[in-house]
Amino acid sequence: MRLKNNWLKLLLTLIVVLLISACSSDDKKDASSKGKSVADLPQDIVVRINDDPDFLDPHKATASISYQMILNIFEGLMAPETDGTLKEGLAESYAISEDGLTYTFTIRPGVKFHNGEDLTVEDIQYSFDRLMGKNGGEKMSNSFDNVASTEAPDANTFVIKLKEPNSNFLYSLTARQSAILPKSNDGKHNENPIGTGPFAYVKYSPGTNLELKKNENYWKEGLPYLNKVTFTFQSDDQAAIMSLMANEVDLTSVPWQRVSEVGDNYNLSHQNNNSSLIVTFNETKAPFDNVKVRQAINYAISKSDIIDSVFAGYAVPLGSNMSPAMGDYQKKGLEDMYKRDVEKAKALLAEAGYPDGFKTKITVSSHNDMYSNIAQIVAANLKEIGIDVEIEVVEWGIWLDRVYFGRDYQMTTIDLTGRASAYEVLNDYISTNDSENFFRFKNDEYDKIMADVLKERDQAKQIEYYHRAQEILAEQAAADYIADYQIIWGSNKQITGLKSYPFWFHDMSEVKFSN
Repeated sequence: MRLKNNWLKLLLTLIVVLLISACSSDDKKDASSKGKSVADLPQDIVVRINDDPDFLDPHKATASISYQMILNIFEGLMAPETDGTLKEGLAESYAISEDGLTYTFTIRPGVKFHNGEDLTVEDIQYSFDRLMGKNGGEKMSNSFDNVASTEAPDANTFVIKLKEPNSNFLYSLTARQSAILPKSNDGKHNENPIGTGPFAYVKYSPGTNLELKKNENYWKEGLPYLNKVTFTFQSDDQAAIMSLMANEVDLTSVPWQRVSEVGDNYNLSHQNNNSSLIVTFNETKAPFDNVKVRQAINYAISKSDIIDSVFAGYAVPLGSNMSPAMGDYQKKGLEDMYKRDVEKAKALLAEAGYPDGFKTKITVSSHNDMYSNIAQIVAANLKEIGIDVEIEVVEWGIWLDRVYFGRDYQMTTIDLTGRASAYEVLNDYISTNDSENFFRFKNDEYDKIMADVLKERDQAKQIEYYHRAQEILAEQAAADYIADYQIIWGSNKQITGLKSYPFWFHDMSEVKFSN
């Protein structure tokens, strides 16, 4: 009898142990599926991005989507701050000569690339030579046409000499425009990108995700906190919200109309986008080569309809290619230049030789639903003045190839990504800026202003130049400047350290999960 009782006790004990073990296993499985752990919070994050990068090579990338991700991999001599100013990056310090022509950089010691190699002045020289198209390669940037020479007088110093003073030059030295790459990786920067940033490249799966891992040798002590960052590609905003609610992603933009649905269970942060959402034209193709046609379209399109319908009011109207986020650099009042006036729009079309309107096509990318939604409003507005608009929706890659690079389009809508420099916000419209002026805008006064402002050191006078440049864009109706919209980010409540910049960049360097 005693043996039997002992046996029963043993059996009961085993059953309890098995039950506890099973529950523990289920808890771990459940926690793992949500990106959590029983013992500790793992520092792995999944960030939803609308679409694939156009390039992983930072010298070739042009899409703001790409920079959201890859700026975690690369660094420049200078680094951006969240308020739009600059600080030293891979340069520990710098000095500018009195004549504004010579920039001398002292290189930060002890920095390593992700492949374990030390950062050297040879790598810096190689990176600028590559950007400028020296050594037989193609020129990858117009930002350094004013560079007279570059040299490394010793192992810790890099010197750039300019042909003419340039008040904006330091802004050309962040990773967004001049990432420093290892010379040893030449020819493989897109397939196997290597930088010095807080995260290293692991794998890119087209149409699926981009995986990064912690840079264990990062020069900023104690950073980053995260062990792994996965940027997952999902173009559908509604599906992205479902992924957030199912804990499949930890951070995503939230459609403006669905903010109330996620507010209680997730952190919401509002980011001033500092971009210009535009409806624009290929100005080399008739009838958009006629300023009166462009002005008529400006009068016909209802900014308020777009702001209310597409952005649920989370936007401010614009009148030119500059956001209020740029402070004094923005010319106020231009947003009222083209108050909706259907009769005036019809009159301008008649003056331009199109009293009965015309047929055209607006080509938009599918990587964000808002472009199709905007196109529908535009088509309805323009129908009122006799313009018949066909809406063509294409994949993001096709939009880049045909519209942005190929300039094979009539109308389009896109948001021009924010930048920390007023000059860089406006230089898209310089007639000689072939790589970015996809509208084919050309105006002699505008070109002169944008050349003169670079020679001007006085900030107040620079602002005057930038104000006049914005007036020209509005007067010439280079585009219909709709709005700067806010981005609403929804994130796991345990995430801290998210930072907002005046351009699109998911800076993961200080992000972590906290209790």
